Amino acid sequence: MRRIGLVALGLLVAVVGLWIGALVLLPDAPAGMPETAQGPLARLRLAVRWQPQPVDIGAGRGRAILLGMPVSGVARSDIHDSWGDAREDGAREHHGTDVMAAANTPVVAAAPGVVEKLWNSGAGGITVYVRSPSRTWTHYYAHLAGYAPGLHEGQSITNGQLLGYVGDTGNAGAGNYHLHFGLTRTDPAQHWYEGTDVDPFPYLAGKPLPG
Repeated sequence: MRRIGLVALGLLVAVVGLWIGALVLLPDAPAGMPETAQGPLARLRLAVRWQPQPVDIGAGRGRAILLGMPVSGVARSDIHDSWGDAREDGAREHHGTDVMAAANTPVVAAAPGVVEKLWNSGAGGITVYVRSPSRTWTHYYAHLAGYAPGLHEGQSITNGQLLGYVGDTGNAGAGNYHLHFGLTRTDPAQHWYEGTDVDPFPYLAGKPLPG
């Protein structure tokens, strides 16, 4: 009996050692995960299966948010960084990320905010400008085929909410269906058309966006 007890004790010590080793070697909780999910046991359960989602984790309070994919059915791994690519035979640079998709694929909010402007322009076609709750970012959705029913300026938007549909309006080119997603850093006092353009690709790929 004593021998069996020693064997059992040895197995227990080995299991505890492996568990402690896993806590040391597994990566920390991904940036932006809520603090309540960052305990050691939570990291052990979530480190492998957690994937970035369009989750608001404190926009406007000096913390970061994770942008969701703005086109339904498109994975983060499907997009490519086209920031700075030449357009119109080199006359201008591309400031945004193009998300390719079939015509009329739903376009959804990548982050919460307020619809600041619905605009139809020669370049962007049918567009939506959504201002973040902190008013420090503008999310720009362009080349839409049309708006979601009832969408209006001043409307509060939640993550993943339908905004419109993929199209080829503006200077996209007939049949070149895609969403142009733009990101602009703004001062709260600036208007919807002001601010500094920022490459959205790293943030669509999963990097937390500062608040």
